[in-house]
Amino acid sequence: MDKSSTCTPFSLSPEMIQNNDSGWQQLRVGVSLRILFQDAHSAYSVGLIRYEPGASVPLHLHVGDEHIYVLSGSQKDERGLYPAGSYIYNPEGSQHSVSSEDGCTVLVHWHKPVQFIAD
Repeated sequence: MDKSSTCTPFSLSPEMIQNNDSGWQQLRVGVSLRILFQDAHSAYSVGLIRYEPGASVPLHLHVGDEHIYVLSGSQKDERGLYPAGSYIYNPEGSQHSVSSEDGCTVLVHWHKPVQFIAD
């Protein structure tokens, strides 16, 4: 959702988010993104990322801060394994790759899009 088009608070029910395939876009094979909020002026975004079992995202650089909350399943990177309920902070300038052996859904806030280093 573009901030410029909404001036009032809004919410999305769990059914609208989880049980509806519309609004999801494929980022990589087995990795989908659903944007929940996006500020066109600053590039600040909030979204859900869904990893199918065995899916991964290659090495990338965080051009802005990123905050992740693991809602279900688990994901891992070079620093560790993060089960449901984990909070992950990736500051501007950090880099990592991400994978999920069993699949997961995460809520992510990022200040700027990432730059992929490897594909």
